[in-house]
Amino acid sequence: MQATTTLLIDGLVYASYLFIVSVGLTIVFGVMKILNIAHGGFYAWGAYAAAYSIGVAAHFGLPDWIGFIMIGLSSLCVGFIFGFLIERLILRRLYHHEEVIVLLATFGLFLVLEDLILLVFGVNPYFAYQPMVYLGSVEMGGISRDVYSLSLIILACVVAFVCWYILSLTKWGKILATVIYDREISLAIGINVTTIYVWTFIFGATLGALGGAYIAPTISVAPGISIDVIVLSFAVVVIGGMGSIPGALIGAAMVGMLRAFAVHQFPELELFVVFAVMAIVLMIRPEGLFAPVKARRI
Repeated sequence: MQATTTLLIDGLVYASYLFIVSVGLTIVFGVMKILNIAHGGFYAWGAYAAAYSIGVAAHFGLPDWIGFIMIGLSSLCVGFIFGFLIERLILRRLYHHEEVIVLLATFGLFLVLEDLILLVFGVNPYFAYQPMVYLGSVEMGGISRDVYSLSLIILACVVAFVCWYILSLTKWGKILATVIYDREISLAIGINVTTIYVWTFIFGATLGALGGAYIAPTISVAPGISIDVIVLSFAVVVIGGMGSIPGALIGAAMVGMLRAFAVHQFPELELFVVFAVMAIVLMIRPEGLFAPVKARRI
């Protein structure tokens, strides 16, 4: 019973963390048709900004709960600053180029963001444990779990609900759907596609930074933390279907549970099972399990 409970909780926590990062990636692709490798850089900057600001707050003797405010502010700052600058200065010049050109550009941006981290924060790891200590722990199924990790599941549910509400029940969501299906028609009927692209990219960048900022108190924030997460995030959105939020949710759940099972039962197969499932899914459904329906011109 304890082993089953541990596996389930570990799987849900890891799936929640992957979903928060992956949903930003899939939203940007769904609207802008950009495979944004620089998303990993947003994750890393969110983690570093949160860890640094939490450390500064602790240095000045502020209460531990201030760390949660630092996490939110760090996510917003990273998302707005990098999202706006990258979209306006670089990506807007590449929308009419081939997808491989945009892909290479975002890969270059990813490398630049990684080097900027070394320049700004140095090579030493950062530890921001205060928010996790503040929430304490709770016993579940005979084992003790930190409440902070469990709160990640709640955060993922909130993010999923907000994304669903915005895209399904608001005017902004209807405009996004129009832009997704036909950019030219959207321009013809007076929709400001430029504004849509800017805010979409900022929103996706903020979600990536939020994933990094919220996970920062549970890890050692050190150079290279973005490599694994961007690879697994691509696996999630490929399994679920590029541009699909329900697909990102299901893909994250599959990857999270499979990874937890492998870690507890077959540690040597931790990454193999994830990419094996991705390969099987692509053989059966090349566009992913929940790929959005594409518009067809008549």
